[in-house]
Amino acid sequence: MAEYKGIKGFKVQYLSADPSDPIVGQIWYNDTSKDLKFTEFTAAAWATGGNMGTARHKNIGSAGTQTAALGFGGYIGAPTYSTNATEEYDGSSWSGGGNLGTARYYLAGSGTQTAALGFGGNPGIPPSGVGATEEYDGSAWTGGGNLGTSRQSLGGCGTQTAALAFGGRNPPVTVLGSTEEYNGATWVSNPTGLNTVRQAPGGAGTQTAGLAFGGDDPSPGLLSATEQYDGTSWTTSPGSLNTARGFLAGCGTQTAALAFGGAAPSNTGATEEYDGLTWSTSNPLNTARNEISGAGTQTAALAFGGITTVSTGATEEWTGAGLTTKTVTVS
Repeated sequence: MAEYKGIKGFKVQYLSADPSDPIVGQIWYNDTSKDLKFTEFTAAAWATGGNMGTARHKNIGSAGTQTAALGFGGYIGAPTYSTNATEEYDGSSWSGGGNLGTARYYLAGSGTQTAALGFGGNPGIPPSGVGATEEYDGSAWTGGGNLGTSRQSLGGCGTQTAALAFGGRNPPVTVLGSTEEYNGATWVSNPTGLNTVRQAPGGAGTQTAGLAFGGDDPSPGLLSATEQYDGTSWTTSPGSLNTARGFLAGCGTQTAALAFGGAAPSNTGATEEYDGLTWSTSNPLNTARNEISGAGTQTAALAFGGITTVSTGATEEWTGAGLTTKTVTVS
């Protein structure tokens, strides 16, 4: 019977722990766990996570990471329409958190699971944008300074004490390009807004290195344009989304962002990665949907909520392309 040494020309390494910097195709025996292991390159993909306790759509507020995410607010239908419910994700399941002071949907969020910011949105029927801002400490929400321009369907990014709000809509029809910065207490309006006005854009990055992409404007319609913010002004990127869409989700940084889901105009699961210059298409969501929300990074993202034909609490976890360590099993 052929041995590994005879096939490959060297022995399998015996190691007390997995190597910190393995290469593709490397194989070793972990003498501590008593496992034979190897590495291979794995394509980026979405995997099913635990469903939200309350199905909801219309762009739930979001913050945090793949293993410590926050989802708050959203639309649940008649008779209350908007909800103030908050849920926390631990990497496998959702559990209830403290309720928002103002129930609403089409709001934006930023920050972490234990230091989040929720701002803007629509409290119900008929549509009416609000400027309400709330801060979350991991258990309860407290009021912060209101946005200067009340709005719904806006984009947001940053942290709890250094957030960025951009675009959106002032019902019933006014689509905005205005930008505001939050300092932990008040919002300050920047006279230089987005180059392309839009509602329901995706957002990523920080207050001084933000990213806005996609969205919708009644004329000309669905957008693919991407803009970068440097703390002072917006610059249109040479790279546009491959799939023009609105009501999508985004996460990551200005130079390593992820865009997923949305309306194009029908539900899409399209997923794209941004490197600071161009967008590249990757594997789509398992469940195509729009009015979706997300959190995390380009390599470890979370997608949740949205609408298919009905409101959903479906959650998916994104793992970026890269090396994966696997254990050899015999059955």
